[in-house]
Amino acid sequence: MKCDVILAGVGGQGVLSVAAIIAQAAVSEGFAVRQSEVHGMAQRGGAVLAHLRISDGVIASDLVPRGGADIIISMEPLESLRYAAWLAPAGALVCAAEPLVNIGNYPEMAGLIAAIKGFPLWRIIEASALAKEAGLARAVNTVMVGAASPFLPLKAEALENTIAALFALKEPAIAAANTAAFRLGRQAAAILPDENRA
Repeated sequence: MKCDVILAGVGGQGVLSVAAIIAQAAVSEGFAVRQSEVHGMAQRGGAVLAHLRISDGVIASDLVPRGGADIIISMEPLESLRYAAWLAPAGALVCAAEPLVNIGNYPEMAGLIAAIKGFPLWRIIEASALAKEAGLARAVNTVMVGAASPFLPLKAEALENTIAALFALKEPAIAAANTAAFRLGRQAAAILPDENRA
């Protein structure tokens, strides 16, 4: 088993937290994990990229090759397309719907959404709304872990337990909200988009 993941977003969106949750859950299931991060100018809203490789065997490199990612998890639409060349032909693109407009010439949303929907397997997740529904607006990143979970070779229980352990030292309400956010994201990804229905 091998699963290569690209995680993309903008500084402050929790890209590295998403990577850490998935990596810890994979380790808890006995898999080997390698991770590499590229940090942009986070304080200025720069791009943040992480490569995450999960395997039941030896992993030779930290970096996912172009055309080799089984899944791209993106915290916003433009960043998902920036790394589209890394997605394998049968790979899944899972993207938060809400843009983070940090440049003056940010493309029109209609074009971005159309481009994402051009991939064979995709999900666009209303992550901000689901985080608020879970009771914690900042839980967008755990919504996205949930949305990515159907495409990962990990048990949902392992991911949920990792999230619970991560937030165990915080207020019980924060831990509960992040668990709820994960579940809502997973439910949202399970709904097949109309464009993908047979």
